[in-house]
This record gives sequence, structure tokens and C-alpha cells, in this order.
Amino acid sequence: MNTPLLAFNDKGIYCQQADVYLDPWRPVTNAIITHGHSDHARWGHKNYITHYDNVPIIKHRLGDINVTGKDWNETFTVNGVKFSLHPAGHVIGSAQIRVEYKGEVWVFTGDYKTEDDGVSVPYEVVKCDAFITECTFGLPAFKWTPQAEVMTDINNWWAENRAEGKTSVLFGYSLGKAQRLLKYLDTDIGKIYTHGAIENMTEVLRPLVDFPPTTRVTSETKKEDLLGSIVLAPPSAHGSTWIRKMTPFVTGSASGWMTFRGARRRRAVDRGFVLSDHCDWTGLLESIKATGAEKIICTHGYSDIFSKYLQELGYDARTANTQYEGELGEMDSRKDVDEEIDKIEERE
Repeated sequence: MNTPLLAFNDKGIYCQQADVYLDPWRPVTNAIITHGHSDHARWGHKNYITHYDNVPIIKHRLGDINVTGKDWNETFTVNGVKFSLHPAGHVIGSAQIRVEYKGEVWVFTGDYKTEDDGVSVPYEVVKCDAFITECTFGLPAFKWTPQAEVMTDINNWWAENRAEGKTSVLFGYSLGKAQRLLKYLDTDIGKIYTHGAIENMTEVLRPLVDFPPTTRVTSETKKEDLLGSIVLAPPSAHGSTWIRKMTPFVTGSASGWMTFRGARRRRAVDRGFVLSDHCDWTGLLESIKATGAEKIICTHGYSDIFSKYLQELGYDARTANTQYEGELGEMDSRKDVDEEIDKIEERE
């Protein structure tokens, strides 16, 4: 029996012919990385290859690593296997990995979305024989409202809170979601403040995208300064001592999970905005159809349900176990958040 071009083992997605792993979750010699979220870009590999725009991101997150940047559609060959990176539209620097050997083509999406957010390079359809897809939101219940409408709702919410003399605290992951929100916040309403974890990542990304000005929340920041302003913070800052100086404040969360009222209750936020950096149900199905692939491998998310639906449509679909976590993998480390809290508490 022929060995598949890409196989799943205890370290990650492995190309035996090239001795290369894609987004491995255990230390390996050669790793090609789709994007900078912690479940896909992990510390400990000897050699990293990723898109140029993702290089400063993973260096910021992983420290001193040996990393090589590649351009979009740039082909590089390892032991006869051709690799190239193609836009995934998920976050800045996010890529799909195309793998070709002896005329057979596989594509690994990493995480992706089809809506052009105006921040990351838009998703590109890559024709292939086999397609490894995420299924974070692989249920018919997930159907995204256009970004422009969501951002109008967010800005109106902020303006209402400002009129009531309250601070708006909006939660979003520090890589991707925070910059997407920041790009379209209406600075005519007020001033934009940021949690340190978000400010640090945004500083890394400013050379790549034109973002509005922001001000870091520090121990010197006065509650009076924040009134009527909006504060971008990672979800893990919610309920922490860091947030106490925002009083009186109103909380909001931007996430695909805000589709469900129960998620809003569990996260104890006042307002939920449905905004995801992943495909919705329609986006997943349309993407798969556009690739022309017959073999579909479903990884993280609602993979069982989604793969069964694909089988009903006639695809050769199955699931594969990975350590990718979808939106959970985008959460900022508790350490980063706690460090910001400690800095403030030490000075108070």
C-alpha cells in the first residue's frame, strides 16, 4: 500500500518523502508553519519555514528561533517534493501549504476564512487532489454577517456607552481579532486604549498594516481618562484585577461563538458580536468545492459532523486527530495577561 503524501502521526502532519512536518505539535527538525497562533506555531523545532509576514510574529511569540521566510506562491523543493504557501485569510501572515509530489497535490489549510477582512491577505483557492481542512465552525448554525455590518454595530455600541459616561471594554485575541477590530474602530467616537498583550502584538504588525493610534493601559492610566473610550483586551483579562480600573464599564466580545446566547452568558459579557477569523458553514463548503478535491480530511472543530455531511455529498471524507484548537488556540497565554496585572499591582 502506498504511503500517503501527508500522514498524521504523534508529532503532527508529516511528509515522509521530504522529512518535513506541517504545524507540528511536538519538536521536530523541519517545520513549515501556517500562522502564528500558539496551537500551530510551537516552540522547540530546529528549523522553521513560514511566510515573510509571519516571521516577526512567531519571533515575537517564540523568541530566538531559526526561521526562513517565503513569499506567496514561491516554490521550494525538498527531496523532490514541491512546497508553496498561499494566503489563508485567517490572520496576518496566515498561509495554506501546498504540497506536490509526482503530480499529486495536497493542501493543508491551517486555519482560514473566505471573507476579505482588509487586514490579512485574502484567501486564495488552491486546486488540489486532497484537502486538509479545519472545521472550527462546521455546523449549519454558523453563518456570518458581513464584517462591515458587525463593525457598524460595534461602533454604535461604543457611541452609546460613551453617551452614558461608560468605558467600553471589547475582548478579542491579541493576534488577528484585535487588529481586525482596531482597523475599523471609529476614532471620531473617542480614544482607543489597549491591554499590553494586544499593544505588543500590534506594534509588531504596524509595519505591515496602517492601524489607528492606540494607547497602552498602564498603572498611570486614570479611570477618568478611560471614560467614554474603548479598551481592547484579550478574553483572558476578563474578571482579572486589571479590569477594575475601567469602572464603570460595559463589556463586549467579538467571536464566532457569540452566535449562541449561552456562550455570552458563560463568558459573562454584556454584549456579543459575531465576528470570526474562521470560515462559517457556507464558507467551508464553498471552499472545498472550489478546490476540486475528492479526498477531504477534517481536523479540528466539528469534524465528525462535518465529515459525515461531506460523505453524504459524495466526497471521500474522514477525520484526523490533531492538537489544533480553533479559537481556543488563539487565546493569549495566562502568563502574558498575569504579567500585565503584576506590573499594575506593583505600582498601585
